[in-house]
Amino acid sequence: MRHFTTRWTGLKGFLATLLTLSLWSAGGQAADLPGKGVTVQPLQSSIAEETFQTLLVVKALERLGYDVKPIKEVEYATAHIAIGNGDGTFLADHWDPLHVDFYTKAGGADKIYREGVYSPGALQGYLIDKKTADQYQITHIDQLKDPKLAKLFDTNGDGKADLAGCNPGWGCEKVIEHQLDAFKLRDTVTHNQGSYSAIIADTITRFKKGEPVLYYTWTPYWVSGVMVPGKDVVWLQVPFSSLPGERKDVDTTLPSGQNYGFQANNQRIIANLKFAQENPAAAKLFSIMEISANDISAQNLRMRDGEKSMADIERHTDAWIKGHQETFDSWIQEALKAAKSQS
Repeated sequence: MRHFTTRWTGLKGFLATLLTLSLWSAGGQAADLPGKGVTVQPLQSSIAEETFQTLLVVKALERLGYDVKPIKEVEYATAHIAIGNGDGTFLADHWDPLHVDFYTKAGGADKIYREGVYSPGALQGYLIDKKTADQYQITHIDQLKDPKLAKLFDTNGDGKADLAGCNPGWGCEKVIEHQLDAFKLRDTVTHNQGSYSAIIADTITRFKKGEPVLYYTWTPYWVSGVMVPGKDVVWLQVPFSSLPGERKDVDTTLPSGQNYGFQANNQRIIANLKFAQENPAAAKLFSIMEISANDISAQNLRMRDGEKSMADIERHTDAWIKGHQETFDSWIQEALKAAKSQS
């Protein structure tokens, strides 16, 4: 009975979409979808785990008739500028407020369309293994000013704590670099940067051996499915709020009262403003799509476990759509209505 109900719910959504498409055709559009003849260039950072979110937007745009080119990989700062200039159409993983400086430098609201929240409530910050935290009563990152505590996380014998950090160009690296100075940690902590996937893989290996680990990460991401906060590792708090650039006066304290040094972020879809103005169906789609952090983390963990080819991610995306068919179809319906109302 449950399977029948699920199938009927999905069928209702599909039939509703077909009806909307039929009404669109009957309205004098000669069965043309709003995206027909319009090319879209999606952009994405080098973080492979963001492909899932990007592909979900791509598939929705294709349902609206848009001609979507293969995803082009560029780093965040470049992506924002490209979108502002019209060299790219959309980015599905703009972190707000982490990327506010990129957004502002690319022209802000004068050049970039940014409405709605794609995935809310992302956290980020510093973590250490729970065993070491409990044994030495470490709760705050600035406790690592103590050379004896910092040495616990030394992996190369130089006496300083090794922090598995953030790739240059992501935005988080600027926060970490700023906070190492603000919290007077330069003499005792080394910020290791490079390929995050390689650095965090080494961190996980050491954790599984029972060695102390110190690292930066974010949610939603698969890392917190392997080293689970509260169970395997703990978030470290900061002594006070301190961010670089335009956010220098921002209080990073969370509603819980804890302060991880980073604001809670919302992942948002940003698009070229001119494109959004000329394509109300796409603009509406960008503003209403939403996916949970748990769904993103679950897909990311499948990639970590080996299902990481483009074919695998396509399959994951199609499975998510099938499992949320009514929601997906409602996005298409709302987008078509937006196009119809401005035609």
